[in-house]
Amino acid sequence: MLATFIKAAHPELAATVTLTEITDPVRLRKKSGADLATAVGTLVSKARGKARLKDGEFVGIAVHEDMDACTGPSYDTARKIVSSALAKAAGVSSSVYALAAAESEAWLLLFPEAFTLYRTSWRIPAAWQGKDSGRRQTPKEDLENILTRPRFRESDGPEIVGAALRHGLLSEPKGSNRSYQEFVTDISGWQVPRS
Repeated sequence: MLATFIKAAHPELAATVTLTEITDPVRLRKKSGADLATAVGTLVSKARGKARLKDGEFVGIAVHEDMDACTGPSYDTARKIVSSALAKAAGVSSSVYALAAAESEAWLLLFPEAFTLYRTSWRIPAAWQGKDSGRRQTPKEDLENILTRPRFRESDGPEIVGAALRHGLLSEPKGSNRSYQEFVTDISGWQVPRS
């Protein structure tokens, strides 16, 4: 899902580099000190290794994690500390910490039409649209409760984002979400490597 958001936010970067996924469960926001440095170092080393396997250059790393809470002081602290640790581990390469408030499903809610494009029977209630989706505390459970034929599953997320990208919806979110906007701003700042 993150790769699709990157393609929409920075198409020139996505067209220039090979996006490679590391599927390790990421639990960085609750770590600190040496534990955080070790975890971040491991992720960056794996990303560098994947670049070498593809005979490529390591350009940067984008790490996604759900906050499991809305934005606020805890979000700000986690984002600052983990972003700093990622930047240090990445060195001269770029890094982005995509900390979704409260869950990545809140980012999906910014693109309500994509749900219907993916499944014609799915509709996001009008009352949910145009709002700050980052204030919704349990977006995944909320979607599971209203999208029942068939039932929404977390695994539908990448397909919904893919539909949004194919139909040009990702450039115009319907509503706001501070964590999504911070991700877009951060990834948009990545330098495109020149051959």
